[in-house]
Amino acid sequence: MRDAIRVIIAVGFILAVGIPLAAAPEGQEQNAQKTVQKKKAESASLTGCVDQQEGQYVLVDDHEMKVIAGLEAEGFPIEGFAKHVGQKVTVRGTSNPGATRTVFKVRNIETVSETCAPQATQNGKK
Repeated sequence: MRDAIRVIIAVGFILAVGIPLAAAPEGQEQNAQKTVQKKKAESASLTGCVDQQEGQYVLVDDHEMKVIAGLEAEGFPIEGFAKHVGQKVTVRGTSNPGATRTVFKVRNIETVSETCAPQATQNGKK
């Protein structure tokens, strides 16, 4: 009888200690999922015109032709932007605010229009 009680106590102790240990990896897994979700949330897209200024590729808006962000290639050669100069595109990637201007790390480029020119605003002004 005493042996049976000892076994029950031992099993109870193992279960009591084992449950938190088993839960720890699940908690770590949830933290990893939150990190992945956070990284996905940081992904963005921008639409504008590709231009080359001072040896750097930039994205400019199609209303005032002001620089939106500097472009950096991620996963392809920087020369990949050359074929899109003068085109309206949507770039997908991540945005990193810089000291002088935002730098957008581009993973994907999609052509919206073969040409890019200032568009009229709602009140008819350019």
